[in-house]
Amino acid sequence: MTHARTTLGTSDLSVFPLNLGGNVFGWTADRQTSFDILDAFVAGGGNFIDTADGYSAWVPGNTGGDSERLIGEWQELRGNRDELVIATKVSQHPDFQGLAADNILKAADASLERLRTDHIDLYYAHFDDESVPLEETVTALSSLVDAGKVRHLGISNYSAARIAEWFEIVEAKGLHRPIALQPHYNLVEREFEGELRTIAEREQLAVLPYFSLAKGFLTGKYREGSSVDSVRAEGAQAYLADHAALLPVLDEVAAAHGVSVATVSLAWLRSQPTVAAPIASARTVEQLPDLLASATLELSADELAALTAASVA
Repeated sequence: MTHARTTLGTSDLSVFPLNLGGNVFGWTADRQTSFDILDAFVAGGGNFIDTADGYSAWVPGNTGGDSERLIGEWQELRGNRDELVIATKVSQHPDFQGLAADNILKAADASLERLRTDHIDLYYAHFDDESVPLEETVTALSSLVDAGKVRHLGISNYSAARIAEWFEIVEAKGLHRPIALQPHYNLVEREFEGELRTIAEREQLAVLPYFSLAKGFLTGKYREGSSVDSVRAEGAQAYLADHAALLPVLDEVAAAHGVSVATVSLAWLRSQPTVAAPIASARTVEQLPDLLASATLELSADELAALTAASVA
């Protein structure tokens, strides 16, 4: 069975149009569950995994790099590294904070060791570090591509103005161009559609949105009077006040296709200009089929328009 693939921006990376979020590995998904989710993702045609060196340092007893370690152990056991596209990020590990050049080089080596690989397919600057000259950060990241440790670079959580400055430095110094942008974007968080999308279009950046399901609100399980056992429940419930009118429209489209609300929400996002693959995570294997189904669900122009209109609070 062949599965649809999409090319990331101007790169040679060919990915399944759903990016599996690794933030849950070692947090809400234990080792065995993480391995089961990864196995099911690959079995369903997936090849694109997103993590960060800071995941999940916020959990008591974790040290950071916990998600990378599990992904590394899993891919080594399965012997499937060459079939995967692995993305990780730098700046948030407790031992490697920020984006100074020396820190980036050490953090990349630490990520490579945890991932048990000799290269990272896509390496992001996770959060802007304005205490360091941007030229220093950009130059250090580019040098990792020259060294063969990183194949392509990405930008996450930067303003449009800072991204523009990044590309000015790249052009002036002949450095490696970023190919991807990871912003906060979904059916109820649409600020991306302004300056950020404009620069993504201009620089041909593949957009890989995080919080694609709005902390779970866009799965449809948060309703008036509902109670959901999740670490993100409070964040998801907060969307109900402004976006309850979206739920009946999601329900109608989901029913028309015989799929879940989560599948429709991700398919809407995947259909937006510049978006290559939404990022979504599963903390159980049972949650995965709805995510995978979004990669092939094609919504009609009318359905996309109805969802877009209903999502404006």
